[in-house]
Order: sequence, then structure tokens, then C-alpha cells
Amino acid sequence: MAKLLFRLNGVDDDEADEVRELLRDFDTYETQAGRWGLSVAAIWLRHDEDFDAARQTLDAYQQARSQRLRAEFEQQPMPDFWQRLRQRPVDHIAVALAVVLIITLLLWPFSGWH
Repeated sequence: MAKLLFRLNGVDDDEADEVRELLRDFDTYETQAGRWGLSVAAIWLRHDEDFDAARQTLDAYQQARSQRLRAEFEQQPMPDFWQRLRQRPVDHIAVALAVVLIITLLLWPFSGWH
């Protein structure tokens, strides 16, 4: 009986392609989520006896990918507030206006603005 090996829901295309390439030596098949996303998009293993070897292969890959992505992320400089403000000024203005609106609505009953 087939065993679920790797869910593809929410997985980036590059990771899915790497997993497909990694599992090329195993007898697998793939299911899609379908038109409305109700089914399970996944890679399934046809033979139960290969599950442990395939799982170990996937676990080693995911560990290596996690370390690689973490190292890449740590090498990127984190932008400070002013850099983020210059990149997305409309977002910051909208958030500031929303905060002012919420504070105004919260303080309205206690003020003399009736």
C-alpha cells in the first residue's frame, strides 16, 4: 500500500523540484491538490519496504536545506526602520493612520468632543 512521503501544499517550486530529483531512485507517484485545493498534493511511495530509506533521505535533505537557508538569511543585512520606511512609505503611513484612528475611537467617550 502507498505511503505518504512528502506533502506539497505550500512548498516552493524549487524545493518540490529538489525533492522530486532526490526521490528519483524510489518508486513514487504524485497527487495534485485539484481545482479547488481539496485533495492532498503530495509525493507518495508505492512500496512500504522503501519507506525508511526514503524518509532518511528526505530528513537529511531537509536538515541540509534548513541549514543552508538559515545561513543565507543570516548573511543578509537586516534593514533598519528608515530603510523599511523608504521602501514602503504607503504601508507605514496607513498603519500610522490606523493607530491614530483606533486611539481616537478609544478615547472618544472620555473626551469632551461629544
